[in-house]
Amino acid sequence: MVVGKGDEDGRFSEDEVYEISSKALSQIDLTGKRVLIICPDHTRTAPMPLFFRLFYDLIASRAEKMDYLVALGTHPAISNDNINQLFGISAEERKGKYSKTDIFNHTWDKPETLKTIGRLTADEIEEISGGLMCEEVSVDINKIIFEYDYLIICGPVFPHEVVGFSGGNKYFFPGISGPEVLNFFHWLGAVLTNPVINGTKDTPVRRVVDKAATFLNIPRLCFAMVVTHRGLQGLYIGSPEEAYDKAADLSAKVHIIYKNKPFERVLSMSPEMYDDIWTAGKCMYKLEPVVADGGELIIYAPHITEVSYTHGRYLEKIGYHTRDYFLKQMDKFACFPRCVLAHSTHVKGIGTYEDGVEKPRVNVVLATSIPEERCRQINLGYKDPKEINPAEWEGREDKGILLVRKAGETLYRLRNSSYS
Repeated sequence: MVVGKGDEDGRFSEDEVYEISSKALSQIDLTGKRVLIICPDHTRTAPMPLFFRLFYDLIASRAEKMDYLVALGTHPAISNDNINQLFGISAEERKGKYSKTDIFNHTWDKPETLKTIGRLTADEIEEISGGLMCEEVSVDINKIIFEYDYLIICGPVFPHEVVGFSGGNKYFFPGISGPEVLNFFHWLGAVLTNPVINGTKDTPVRRVVDKAATFLNIPRLCFAMVVTHRGLQGLYIGSPEEAYDKAADLSAKVHIIYKNKPFERVLSMSPEMYDDIWTAGKCMYKLEPVVADGGELIIYAPHITEVSYTHGRYLEKIGYHTRDYFLKQMDKFACFPRCVLAHSTHVKGIGTYEDGVEKPRVNVVLATSIPEERCRQINLGYKDPKEINPAEWEGREDKGILLVRKAGETLYRLRNSSYS
């Protein structure tokens, strides 16, 4: 049973959030239990300071232990100062009032911190993927979760380029998983392509995530939020599958904007919460469907200086390419992590690769602080951000020009397209 509600036109007050959360938490006995809360990092818009206080008020006094694990996937670990900022607390509060609460970063790349809990068979993968893939996948997860009696997921649901919509069991896989399921997860989404997957509720990748979660035998609860510029517009609390189901329905209504025709030029402005192209790539993912064939999309992010803090060494070697570029020469790229190949294809967008010639559908240009030489080296366009005045892009949709000021979380689609 799911506790909660959503509002397409309004937002929740803090009192409403407490009321809904208190009702849900009263239905489970956490007295004397060790509770681990799994949450996103700073690259997701979410009222984590509110929920940090809420969980402390509603759980800490009765639980034996209440800690946090940040579901980084492959994102870099966040510092203590950034953890404090994420949860809206001072260093003094963390050392004082909240001193009994530990906050951990997920470490996907340290085998000693992981535990294998099951395997998805090749037959299962073949069935789930509709025959696209046929391989066994080891399901590994951060073993710290086995030190706790109850797991709580707390995070937002948005359209997502790999799984369809974020949230639910995605916070386990790949949020706190090992590299094998993480790489498989991303590559399956890439093979299916971003325009097909993004904003689709039931996808083969979601089925992989939910199947992997069946290996977990620890009781769990999910706080699935729907967050927009208005604030918190939806909160659904229940099992990860049920809470996700409700939140994704509301997200589809408030996070997808439909346009009547495609745009020749798009200026996609990255918010500060994306600090490299690995995360700012979402500025392409969410807008690819409305760029005209042969059109240009500019990722405008003067604050960004790096391609990827985690995977930059790989991307410098392979660059950014269409899916077909990799599929038709997979032997050449077998030594590279498939999550990196997937990211590469998502940023470059769909296209073709025939007779050694690659033809991307969209020309992707970086207007960042990454030098022009590096942009060309990784097979992306370059434009000096100083030459761009976003105000000049405003109100020109009738001219085939679109400006999106906070890109990355709202999906843009064309009405009556094959992907709608």
